[in-house]
Amino acid sequence: MSNKQNIKAVPSSIGLIILGIIIIAANLRAPLTSVGPLVSLIRDDVRISNTVAGLITTLPLLAFALLSPLVPKFGRRYGIERIILIALIFLTVGIVIRSLSGAANLYIGTAILGFAIAVCNVLLPSLIKRDIPNKIGSMTGVYSISMSLFGAIASGISVPLAVNAGLKWQGALGIWGILSFVSILCWLPQLGNQTKQTTTTSQQMASNDVNVWRSPLAWQVTLFMGIQSMVFYVLIAWLPEILKQQGIGSNQSGWYLSIMQLALLPFTFIVPVIAGRMSSQRLLVVITIILLLTGTLGLLYGSSNIILVWIIILGIGGGCAFSLSMMFFGLRTENAHQAAELSGMAQSIGYLLAAIGPALIGFLHDATNSWNLPLFILLGASVLLFLVGIGAARNRFVGSRNSYELPRKGR
Repeated sequence: MSNKQNIKAVPSSIGLIILGIIIIAANLRAPLTSVGPLVSLIRDDVRISNTVAGLITTLPLLAFALLSPLVPKFGRRYGIERIILIALIFLTVGIVIRSLSGAANLYIGTAILGFAIAVCNVLLPSLIKRDIPNKIGSMTGVYSISMSLFGAIASGISVPLAVNAGLKWQGALGIWGILSFVSILCWLPQLGNQTKQTTTTSQQMASNDVNVWRSPLAWQVTLFMGIQSMVFYVLIAWLPEILKQQGIGSNQSGWYLSIMQLALLPFTFIVPVIAGRMSSQRLLVVITIILLLTGTLGLLYGSSNIILVWIIILGIGGGCAFSLSMMFFGLRTENAHQAAELSGMAQSIGYLLAAIGPALIGFLHDATNSWNLPLFILLGASVLLFLVGIGAARNRFVGSRNSYELPRKGR
């Protein structure tokens, strides 16, 4: 049996790796979720329609779709740590450019930060699979909480920063450049990581060479990723506007969006831990869909007096869906290479689907002058999420026809 060599990074300290993952994850939603509550301010200042305003949320998703398939190759060639550092630098630059006045700067900066976030989105699951393989569930939960917590904070403080603090929408968006700069400083020590040669059997190399693009299971994971992302980013972009139609002011609707994201926090940690100990995650998929359907139906037909209840239910469902999509990258693959390839594929096609959401919903609202049809679209998306989720939750690896019992202890 022939052996082949593979480069594997050796972390100088697991503690530093975990700290780096947490701080980087904090940057992956805040620059995006800070936009939703400010859409009306941006729209009026730049003088654009709801459809065009939806592109502010759509552009990063298109960037995710375009760059994600290439990221695993960059990571293998230049090293995961180095590529992540470059991405963090571009993220900071993109945030600064977006915060400058003018529509051109708004969209150019948004595109740049979208490319940067795409790199980190793809490589973080692979980094966890490589360096902390026995704690995939708990580490996925930790970085999911970091993402969601800072995403919620960004939604809640955007309007107060822009209006009450007098920073305008530019300052409210630009302030997140401070966090991305701090993440650069925290990640710099990782460049000192040494590398070592590890031997890999030909059987393992064969598993490395699996073409995930030909795997039905990989496509189910991809569609699950895409549909849940579409639902989430539609809510991030338009929930404040949906609430305004029901008589809720900008400040309050921004905090409601923040509460939706805070509601998912415990579940972004609990769900990955539970999922990692289950051979099949189908029960979790069913629970997730019930929550999403209930929350959406509540916005459509429920009492406005308990609208916060529907928002919290939506948040919990969204948190479960996101956590499952992240877990599938590790649970449905056998090694870090496959995890990166599946992550790249899922985030490419998945976010391409998600990118359609905010602009389409904005267009439908402009065409009907109502949020009812957009909410029906979300109901249909939840049904589709169930269909692909049942397949993605099967106890199998990509590229394999047989079912494998996944290790449960320590996941």
